[in-house]
Parts: sequence; C-alpha cells; structure tokens
Amino acid sequence: MPTRRLSIVLAEDSLLLREGLASILDRAGHEVRDSVGDADTLLAVVRKDPPDVVITDVRMPPGHSDEGLRAAAAIRAELPAIGILVLSQYVADAYLSSLLETTTGGIGYLLKDRVGHVTEFLESLDRVADGGTVVDPEVVRQLLARRRNDGPLAALTPRELEVLALMAEGRVNASIAEHLVVSEAAVRKHVGNIFAKLQLDDGLDRRVSAVLTYLRG
Repeated sequence: MPTRRLSIVLAEDSLLLREGLASILDRAGHEVRDSVGDADTLLAVVRKDPPDVVITDVRMPPGHSDEGLRAAAAIRAELPAIGILVLSQYVADAYLSSLLETTTGGIGYLLKDRVGHVTEFLESLDRVADGGTVVDPEVVRQLLARRRNDGPLAALTPRELEVLALMAEGRVNASIAEHLVVSEAAVRKHVGNIFAKLQLDDGLDRRVSAVLTYLRG
C-alpha cells in the first residue's frame, strides 16, 4: 500500500493505455476518481471535483497536438495545489519548456515507456503529489548530451552537472550518493556548490530552482 492514498484524474485517449494505467494505480492503492479520453472532459471533471494529482497525455483529441499540455497549464493556473504528471511519447523540448513555465506545486514529465517500470512510475507519482519536480531520466540524458558550455551552467564541474542531472530525476541526496557510490556528505557539498554557483537565494526552494535552471539551460 502507498504511504497515502491519492485521488487521481487520468486523461489518456488510448483506451488500452488508460485502462492499464488505472489498473496499476488501483493495485497501488490509489483512487482513480475519473478516467477520460479528451482534454475538455479532463478540465470539466477536475473543476467539478479537484483531485490530488492529474495524470495526462500531451497529445489528446480533437487535434492530437498539445491539448493535454494546455489543459494541464489551465489546471495549474486555476488550481495550483494539484500535482500534474504529464506523459509523452517522445522527448520534446517544446513541451518540456512549456510545462516548466508553471513551477508552483508538483510537476512531472515522464515518457510513456516509464509506466512499464512500475516502481519508478509510482515513486515519481508520489514525488509529484508531495510538490516535487520529476523529469524522466531519458529526457535528462538527452538534454545533458546536448548541453552547451554557456549560460549559468558553464561554471559547474562535470561532477556537479552529474549531481544536478540526478536531482532533475527527482532523486534525494541519499539516492544520489548511492548512484554515484559516494558519501551523502560529498553529495551535500556538491549540492551546496551548485546553489552557490547558480546564485540561488536562500529564500527560494533552491533545489527546484537549480533543477529548472538546468532544464532551461
């Protein structure tokens, strides 16, 4: 059973995937309050009875372009306490940039393949519900491969960039330390250096701000 039972509205135009997601969430002990196949219905049910989290595909009827993403942005503007977890078939910088324009509350961007890794998917859902930012590891890897040596990230060392990339996946210090086979104290030092080099103010949620700087960099 999960640490807490979440109420969820699920939006996915593929009936097969929608039913598969609903089954995973149900078995994990969560409540799928509504399961819909288009963006207009998503907005209607969320406005009527706000859930803890919305899980939505990017591309939905009628245009199959970015209807799901625009619905997510509208929900975030109207009901910022709701966690938003967006699923995408492909790595698309435009979608990711649009999503990160709204930084209040929990935000997640996962590739649909991640749903097959059930434990990771459910952990990401929990992080979003708790107000965290989660980006699919494959998205992070592709962004890192294309990262230019300019902008605010240019001051970071390769190890600090590696730590920041793991932060973008939603990992806490203990998980980063385990992944890199170093001590938590070493990770805390790297994280402190990242905050200092990016000139993040103490009054902000500096971990989230650092991740957003990395993803927008």
